[in-house]
Amino acid sequence: MKLSSHKRNHRRQITLEMTSMIDVVFLLLIFFIVTASFTKTERELDAVTKVNEKSAASAKTDLEPAIIVLTEADGKWVFQIGSNNIPTFTELEEVLNKFPNKADGAFVRAPDKAPYRMAAEAIQACKNADFPGVSYIPLVQK
Repeated sequence: MKLSSHKRNHRRQITLEMTSMIDVVFLLLIFFIVTASFTKTERELDAVTKVNEKSAASAKTDLEPAIIVLTEADGKWVFQIGSNNIPTFTELEEVLNKFPNKADGAFVRAPDKAPYRMAAEAIQACKNADFPGVSYIPLVQK
């Protein structure tokens, strides 16, 4: 009885299936391309501060935005723009209609003691004078 086979003595040539290897390589390539983050180098980044042409044009005028402060003068509440005290709503509207730089918007500042009606009138006067934006800023008094 012969235990060894004649076939075993021949050298077998091992072959690898390359099809699956190519599939794995392409899957890895696709994975790395999809998950890679392509960041710009620092010299290619935009500057943080940009000059807006519209704001640069309005900066040439050197005008401040409209700031209406409600103050108490001689026991009465009045609208104050700069150093001018304006007692009535209609006079405030006239002053605001003549204001040169409406694009910057308007600010209404009122202390807690000021009548709500006066603050509402100041906001409405700004809207009537075609200010694009009106901001209300409460004044906190200590």
